[in-house]
Amino acid sequence: MTPLRLTWAQPEDLVGHELRQAAEDGRDPAAADRLRRTWLAAGGHPAPLRAGASATPPPPELRTLALHLLTELARLPTGLTEEEPTGLTAIETSCPGWPGAAEDRDRPGGVAGQAGRCGPGGPGQGADAEGTALVDRLEAAWAGRAAGCVLGKPVEKLPLAGIRALGRAAGNWPLRGWFTERGVPAEVLAAHPWNRRSAGTSLAENIDGAPEDDDLNYPLLGLRLLQRYGRDFRTGDVAQVWLDELPAGRTFTAERLAYRNLLLGLEPPDTATHHNPFREWIGALIRADVHGWTNPGDPAAAARQAYRDACLTHTANGVYAAMFAAAALAEAASGTADVHTALRSGLAVVPPRSRLAAAVRFGIDAAALHEDFDRVADLLHARYGHHHWVHAVPNTALIAAALTHADGDFGASVCRAVSGGWDTDSNGATAGSLAGLLAGSVRALPAQWTAPLGNRLATTVPGFDGIGFDTLATLTAQEAAAR
Repeated sequence: MTPLRLTWAQPEDLVGHELRQAAEDGRDPAAADRLRRTWLAAGGHPAPLRAGASATPPPPELRTLALHLLTELARLPTGLTEEEPTGLTAIETSCPGWPGAAEDRDRPGGVAGQAGRCGPGGPGQGADAEGTALVDRLEAAWAGRAAGCVLGKPVEKLPLAGIRALGRAAGNWPLRGWFTERGVPAEVLAAHPWNRRSAGTSLAENIDGAPEDDDLNYPLLGLRLLQRYGRDFRTGDVAQVWLDELPAGRTFTAERLAYRNLLLGLEPPDTATHHNPFREWIGALIRADVHGWTNPGDPAAAARQAYRDACLTHTANGVYAAMFAAAALAEAASGTADVHTALRSGLAVVPPRSRLAAAVRFGIDAAALHEDFDRVADLLHARYGHHHWVHAVPNTALIAAALTHADGDFGASVCRAVSGGWDTDSNGATAGSLAGLLAGSVRALPAQWTAPLGNRLATTVPGFDGIGFDTLATLTAQEAAAR
């Protein structure tokens, strides 16, 4: 019988990732190296480079050792406590430019002037107009997120050279449209195979609606969270929604391990830290959109919501990435900001001495300096390529660089985000969400990106399969208005 090799969960596959995490977050290198040598001497292996699990199961004694080493590694103190605080109060204190409350921000279209007065029953013609404008922006955000996600799906997990080779072979480089197999030589396809789970639903020749993806499921779950518990939800409420509505097999990396930890009886925030080497990866960032969308003009409130969501699964830079995205999206949702203002609002909620803040600043600066985005991507990979391809630090830097370089243009935003590699569908989704908000309406998005999606989203999240982006926008605007 073929053994079941569950991805992102086997203890023997987690040790290598935790050793890498220990090196990144400043734990005692001598102590970590001693544990690494113990692991390798016993027959353990480094972390799988791209796959979620190694091919063969280990002997029982090696798995026992793996569990022991994961515990020992967790006991090593980090050297970045001051630069990278974990509690929300400490994070806010560390950010000198933390945004003021919405009611203190004299901004037309901000929360005080918009979300609080829009939606059913909103008083006055002006409120109705503002509410309609917000719904339009949110529809563009949902559609934009789906388009960017689908664009990145067929090349997810591919190295940067493979993505470029496929694009160039199709005459589609610099990237400016959906990936396609048409005209691509067989030897190029053999050398750089598409993502096997996505190629049948996300190439130009076969897109028919937005296919299911975790990058689209999580915003739906976030919407369900707000519908059920409101914007004052607790981290435990996020967990309850998952247990009720999210099959464990639809989770990956940090989310899968937090789910496992919930079933073990652990409570947040221990769910994020117990034997979870993926706690600074991108998973919390891909859940952040709905927190930005429902706080238009109020990046501080959006960041706090994202923090409470992220703490179920992530710590430090994994949490900061979610806060960054939520704050930037909230600024963009106001209807008055450009992309650069939105990114500055995102950075304002990230501890400035953190690794994530430094990477985002590097990405923005590189994008402003170089006209050729391939050069920007090369610089990012040269500096941050030692991270796993799903880590929050390089991917958030790439998103910021792509949005900066595209200067608000929707097609350029998603194409740059995907063409830079790493977690392509997640990066395309976040870039598409923010660029969609800036476009202001789904009608302002080029038809090449929206027509193949057919205003239709496939999902296994109960009650949402086949739903349209227009309906999702209305539902999201209702949560923005519920204060």
